[in-house]
Amino acid sequence: MHLKKVTITDVAEHAGVSVTTVSMVLGNKGRISPDTAEKVNKAVSELGYVRNRAAANLRSNSSEIVGLILKDISDPYYAQVAAGLCEETEKQGYMVFLAQSGDAEKFEQCMLTMARQGVGGIAFCPTNENQQVDADVLKAHNLPLVCISRASVNHQIDYVGPDNASAAKIATEYLIEQGHRRIAYVGGKSSSLCRAERVGGYCSTLIQFGLPFKPEWVVESEPGQAPAAKAVEALLASHPQISAVLCHYSSTAVGAVQGVHRLGRNVGNDTIFNKEISIVGFDAVQDAELTEPPIVFVNSDAKEIGRQAAKRLIEQLEKSDSAPRKIIVAPSLTNHSG
Repeated sequence: MHLKKVTITDVAEHAGVSVTTVSMVLGNKGRISPDTAEKVNKAVSELGYVRNRAAANLRSNSSEIVGLILKDISDPYYAQVAAGLCEETEKQGYMVFLAQSGDAEKFEQCMLTMARQGVGGIAFCPTNENQQVDADVLKAHNLPLVCISRASVNHQIDYVGPDNASAAKIATEYLIEQGHRRIAYVGGKSSSLCRAERVGGYCSTLIQFGLPFKPEWVVESEPGQAPAAKAVEALLASHPQISAVLCHYSSTAVGAVQGVHRLGRNVGNDTIFNKEISIVGFDAVQDAELTEPPIVFVNSDAKEIGRQAAKRLIEQLEKSDSAPRKIIVAPSLTNHSG
């Protein structure tokens, strides 16, 4: 048996008012007496009327849905960004339409699809750190936009991200305070803006403390534990005087432990006679926290980055605040060794 779908006309007839009045009550617009509003709401409840929110949004030129485009949903960092963004949007009465774009062409397609679906605004992560985000093309969609990235990509669009230089400064200062004087940096590619910002923070901190910055101690490496283990093993074999390593990726830090062990050395903080190598990483994921001894990490709170992106997007939606803003989330050091 098929139940007949209840329409707005049915509600109007049941309440003894016009369709316009029902529409105004449902949209919370215009001057409606409390008695009339109560009659309409009672009719809605008794008939089991389900409001077509999408149609209502189109009529009122507003939306309760915001888009989020991630480059990789499985990446633990971006999963945390998404979690923070969803928490904040739901708290403020919005829902999230999530899409994944692995390349620039797919990114354009995601933007177009979301615009056609009538989202109120879009938060997005560029497909790579060096993607040139064309502000004019994006603004042509006439939607509020927030870029979430590990490095600043475009000053004409709202940006939320970490303070990479500060994160590296905190990490380097921590190692210096532990007694290290010969500190290396491993991981990432020289084309990475995020890496450039971190290496800049690392370099300036060494100089600030009167310590040597040696370009040959700054080594590139693909993400993943195996490339990191190989890179760290080669680096320490060539420069055994190095006593500490800053690791660009969370996986680099875990792989570095293996690289140290391959040379018959240990990970730890005993700087006497250079017996142990200290390792500090960025943006810990759960697996990285299980190493023994635990690796020290400097974390940029990805969940908070997501929350701040949601707040900024909703601000644009509700206040039509279009002046581009840059929101930087401060990093913090996590020492699980205790």
